[in-house]
Amino acid sequence: MDLKKIEKISKALGDPYRLKILAMVKKQSDWTQCACILSEIKLAQSTISHHINQLVEADLLIAEKDGRFMQYRINKDSMDEYLKFLNVFAV
Repeated sequence: MDLKKIEKISKALGDPYRLKILAMVKKQSDWTQCACILSEIKLAQSTISHHINQLVEADLLIAEKDGRFMQYRINKDSMDEYLKFLNVFAV
């Protein structure tokens, strides 16, 4: 994983609402719809969309269109690579 990608992921994880979104998506067994995220996190829809877009751009979430709706899941490969990088610093 290159340093630019590590930086982008680290910045995306630096916001508590993005962490909440990731935790919520992780709890789901499969895809999570945007409406479900909106019902759990009390922010404006545009704000939630901004946070989700940041997570997608950082390659932490995978987005897929399902009819008129968007749904999301954790990008396990990207998350595993990032955690592997961080593990280098474990004492």
